[in-house]
Amino acid sequence: MKRLILRSIALCLLLSATQGHAERVDISLSDGTALGVYLLYPQPQADTAHPLVILMGGGSGEEGIARDVQGGVGQDLADRGYVVAVPVSPNARSFRGENNRLIPLLIEALKKDERVSKNKTLLAGISNGGMSALEVAAAAPQEYAGIMAIPALVPRGLNVSALAGMPIYLRIGDQDEAGWQDRLDETAATLRAAGARVDAGLVFMSPHMFAMEWETLDPWLQAVLPAKTDN
Repeated sequence: MKRLILRSIALCLLLSATQGHAERVDISLSDGTALGVYLLYPQPQADTAHPLVILMGGGSGEEGIARDVQGGVGQDLADRGYVVAVPVSPNARSFRGENNRLIPLLIEALKKDERVSKNKTLLAGISNGGMSALEVAAAAPQEYAGIMAIPALVPRGLNVSALAGMPIYLRIGDQDEAGWQDRLDETAATLRAAGARVDAGLVFMSPHMFAMEWETLDPWLQAVLPAKTDN
């Protein structure tokens, strides 16, 4: 009996080590930047390559924020069959402005891994990260399958017309502390006027940071960038 209990404990430890565990690595980009990244892979891994999601945290995008994001929505996406990369801002300035350039270089490096699909990448971001996603996509829209902006506003000076045809999933909490809920209609209208395909809505009884609305996000993901799991 004691051996059986010990084996059960060992099995649980093994499962916890192989499921829900992110790798924290430093990736050397082609411009010489060493970028910290949390990587999550679907478990168990299928023989085929999995679609890639770049998930950017809010605020400064620094280490603690990236770590929290990978353990939340990052893990949820990996459980749905995606390879998820959560980058750590090298200068605590998120991935907006000059830091936009690091995301395409990160994708280039990650696609050298045979576990990562060579097809288009999905950009996702929370708050400041969602605005980063819009900026990165506008710079080279042909490279991306879609954008998850959870939440985001349209950044000032964004070349919105570049997002024509881009699928965008936009959600804002209806009790957002910063008042972003009052700008949902304006944000969605601006993107739609540019030709983007926007799925927008408020998340009921939710603040600025909210749990994903999977009943609407799951079908959107499968339409924009389908993933398979072995589960």
